[in-house]
Amino acid sequence: MHSAVDVIRVKRDGGRLSDEQIDWVVDAYTRGQVADEQMAALAMAVLLRGMTPEETARWTAAMVASGEVLALGSVGRPTVDKHSTGGVGDKITLPLTPLVAACGAAVPQLSGRGLGHTGGTLDKLESIPGWRAQLSVAEVRAQLDEVGAVVCAATEGLAPADRKLYALRDVTGTVESIPLIASSIMSKKIAEGVQSLVLDVKCGSGAFMKDLDQARALATALVEIGSASGLRTSALITDMSVPLGRAVGNALEVAEAVDVLRGGGPPDVVELTLALAREMLDHAGLSEVDPAAALADGRAHDSWRRMIEAQGGDPAAELPRARHIDVITAPRAGVLTELDAFAVGIAAWRLGAGRARKEDDVDHAAGVLCLAKPGDSVAAGQPLLELHTDRPETVAAAREALQGAYEISDADRRSTPLILDRVAAKGEPS
Repeated sequence: MHSAVDVIRVKRDGGRLSDEQIDWVVDAYTRGQVADEQMAALAMAVLLRGMTPEETARWTAAMVASGEVLALGSVGRPTVDKHSTGGVGDKITLPLTPLVAACGAAVPQLSGRGLGHTGGTLDKLESIPGWRAQLSVAEVRAQLDEVGAVVCAATEGLAPADRKLYALRDVTGTVESIPLIASSIMSKKIAEGVQSLVLDVKCGSGAFMKDLDQARALATALVEIGSASGLRTSALITDMSVPLGRAVGNALEVAEAVDVLRGGGPPDVVELTLALAREMLDHAGLSEVDPAAALADGRAHDSWRRMIEAQGGDPAAELPRARHIDVITAPRAGVLTELDAFAVGIAAWRLGAGRARKEDDVDHAAGVLCLAKPGDSVAAGQPLLELHTDRPETVAAAREALQGAYEISDADRRSTPLILDRVAAKGEPS
């Protein structure tokens, strides 16, 4: 007979939880037999004491077992997914999903909404008139068969233990635990039923993981869980000290993603999209397919149109545009050497692009356009940033967030590579 207090004591004292204890406590918490305050105490013990890779893998498996698993074996293509830990201007899912589908794989992207300074993929796509996020499991399977790409909300039955525990961690100061972060991410991805997974672990001021050691620890934990679950998994650690691309905000990011799918777009967005696409295609056994060619010849854009239409959206419709645009100009001539991702994310959030609480609405037209990026030469008075909003009263707070967020110098800065590292499963080349 197990008890929550016994499980808490084991972890509090630095012990290793048995498989049976983990299975019991996750199941009992999901069913309401373990109280929130008891699970909060266990989460804090895990934060302070950690978990072994074996404990983390078992905890993840127990969360997967708390709900349904999508059976995608009937899809006639290799299935592969991508997960990003979140950043500022991170619209990569938008061009990447249809691109990889255009190259022959099936990509089921069960995505979420934004909270705070990081944007949510579903919020971005809901800028498109008619597009709907909620699909049934049957609709997901049918769209994967017909189009090869779907981006939608996770079904209610997928890893319910994670949904309950995530909300608890958010209000008990236990979000930062790497085993709990890793198991939260991977439980949902394993429950999708895909054959392989590529992770984009962000690192820098605009990311959850601020330094490379933290990011590498999380990437390693994620890859270990995937491998233990029989999922071919690898991770790229990518820079998030500067916003990704030029657009930060829902409709603004959709427009930029479409530019990429038409063969244009900012170089960093194109670089990361192609790097992740190549990693995904390699996992899917399609390494001979060149994703750059699919961007250049229009196949990826056609795949995007079909994906949007399949979910009721009009890919040709005009996207929402802000009624008010405020411009921040360069105070002097020189080279832009800094543009802090976190500050830009906070500014976009204050303009209405994000939400403070899950039930808040977002302004799909709001956001920030970065007219210059680090390394660009600028003249005095040249526009640096555009602040887009339907509520002019938010501009002062957005400008306040951007104070000290950018720097102009006489000398160029040393550029940081976009892809900082790659983490592969043991036995695979990294």
